[in-house]
Amino acid sequence: MDFSELSKRGLVILGCGKMGSAMLERWLRQGLSPDAVWVLDPNPSDWLRGTGVHVNAGVPKAPAVALIAVKPQMMAEALPVLQPLAQAGTLFITVAAGTRIAAYEGTLGAGTRLVRAMPNTPAAIGRGITALCGNAASGPADLDLAEALLSAVGQVVRLEGEHQMDAVTGVSGSGPAYVFHLIETLAAAAEAEGLPAPMALQLARATVAGAGALAEESPDDPAQLRRNVTSPGGTTAAALEGLMEPQTGFSGLMKRAVAAAVRRGKELGG
Repeated sequence: MDFSELSKRGLVILGCGKMGSAMLERWLRQGLSPDAVWVLDPNPSDWLRGTGVHVNAGVPKAPAVALIAVKPQMMAEALPVLQPLAQAGTLFITVAAGTRIAAYEGTLGAGTRLVRAMPNTPAAIGRGITALCGNAASGPADLDLAEALLSAVGQVVRLEGEHQMDAVTGVSGSGPAYVFHLIETLAAAAEAEGLPAPMALQLARATVAGAGALAEESPDDPAQLRRNVTSPGGTTAAALEGLMEPQTGFSGLMKRAVAAAVRRGKELGG
């Protein structure tokens, strides 16, 4: 990525927890100068202090980008610190969950260029996926810049608008937790069949990770990949008979789970 504009004008990061740190680590690794980064965080980690970036040392008057990565419950207190940058031509990119564009515009002003993004936790290892959308004041160049920055931690998709963000939250935002729970339950089932706990967990982890990697890299869609594993009358078919039952199987369960997450996202967003 070309960091020339950020190097010239600066990058401000408000909040540098797990997600902010994952992004910053990738950007520094790709060539962003630590001297071009200003981080505001009440509890900076030892790792952050060792990066060479400016930590709690004020901010430039007109940085190119301000990344908002604070927890939603801290937003009302933290966001006003960035108000002066809204009149300085800064692009705001937020990766905070749950806070809607209107809330940012209420604090920063309706004319503020803002891109709202929803990454997920695999971003910590560069395997995340982020969905983004811009407000009315943002333009194609702003979305291009946001996509280039967020691509450092994985894939990026663009939404038609903010109305799709709750669905994204329910699928890819919360989705890693669903997969982790699948690993938990698969390992528990293996233990119930007599395998030792460490081996059961190793088998479950590797199976889910390997199947996910195959699903990403194979030209076949998931339905075909499933059929490839399933011999008529075999062991997989016996398992899938229950898992594919419309109401009690995976399909109905996952629809209800995602719908619950989407519903809660709408409630939290107001």
